[in-house]
Amino acid sequence: MEIKNRDIILEQAKEYSSFYIYDENVINEYTERLKKNFRGIGFLYSIKTNPFINVVKSVFSHGFGADAASLNEVLLAEKCGLAPDMVYYSAPGKTERDIMGALGKCVITADSLNEIALIEKTAGEMGVKAEIGVRINPDFSFYGGKGGPSKFGIEEYQLFDRAEYLKGLKNIKITGLHVHLHSQELNTDCINMYYKNMFSLINRTVEKLGIDLKFVNLGSGIGIPYAREDCEVNVEALGKNLSKMVEDFKSSMPLVSVFVETGRYCVGKSGLYAAKVLDKKVSFGKTYVILANTLNGFMRPAMAHILEKYTDDEKPAESEPFYTCKGAFQYIPLNNNTETEKVTLCGNLCTSTDIMEEDIELAKLEVGDTLVITNAGSYAAVITPMQFASLNPPVQLMLKSDGSVTCADK
Repeated sequence: MEIKNRDIILEQAKEYSSFYIYDENVINEYTERLKKNFRGIGFLYSIKTNPFINVVKSVFSHGFGADAASLNEVLLAEKCGLAPDMVYYSAPGKTERDIMGALGKCVITADSLNEIALIEKTAGEMGVKAEIGVRINPDFSFYGGKGGPSKFGIEEYQLFDRAEYLKGLKNIKITGLHVHLHSQELNTDCINMYYKNMFSLINRTVEKLGIDLKFVNLGSGIGIPYAREDCEVNVEALGKNLSKMVEDFKSSMPLVSVFVETGRYCVGKSGLYAAKVLDKKVSFGKTYVILANTLNGFMRPAMAHILEKYTDDEKPAESEPFYTCKGAFQYIPLNNNTETEKVTLCGNLCTSTDIMEEDIELAKLEVGDTLVITNAGSYAAVITPMQFASLNPPVQLMLKSDGSVTCADK
């Protein structure tokens, strides 16, 4: 596999033993691809996928809003200059402190009936009238079957049964609807079917609750290819189909904003993880390559190895964002060695589970060489246990579109 910016990565490896590097040109490519193909639709960047501030600012520069999953992500969006009506805060288990800190800085989406009551109470104490969204757990699944239990959202018929209570609230007004059922989907037809079901849900919710709707958030779902055999989502066809649905929907509700969450789509392919070879040894005929910061630098490949090794399933079930599929990451030595060898890639932690791949055939690596791992732009640094053994964590770098590299907020 050809690695772009090879020389730049090797130059950074002179200073850092492990690091993430995000390519702003790739972020620009994927964000513009969405904007080009989806008409009349706004996008919310899912900050939790990669909250590195240079990445966040890059995505926001394309006019995207924020999908915030915590008060801290709301505050990060505010720091980046987003207006409150472009920040949508949706997460279960919000506390009174979260709600007090978020009111006026974003649009809060309530995740439960209890949370609606808490927002009503908090807004009253603060002397404000808050416009909020509600997250619904619909009576359908992402793939069109019957809906099921979930920790997220309010079951739609529970919401409908409380219509009179909701209309009587004094300090909040429900003006938005939100559903998110699935991530990392590569089947365009499945996503299209989900969107179709969503507009049916929106119409019946407006009818049942009698709300003055201002926004709908269709959630995420658009995936990226991880394994070599994965195919890209046809965003041209997907965008054309959703744009027509939105056009039809707005014929009766012209003032309603329709949003899609980007999930990992904008940033997932932008990142590489680089780790230097610290040591190499042979034990009972098995060759070990010891890298800087594997499980404690980029956890997902190590988690995949553990799951695949200790399960009997030929194809373990996905468990996003920790496990996607077999072969989700490619390992590329940045050297000119044409000789190959079978090695086990492991890290420098004092635990035997710190292994990324066993018995993988790669170009021969030597101490001091650099290895890069693909698909490190989303759910990578952010979910990795970097405090393990108190080692120095990997640095995060941004390769900007002008060719400069920065690790600071510049």
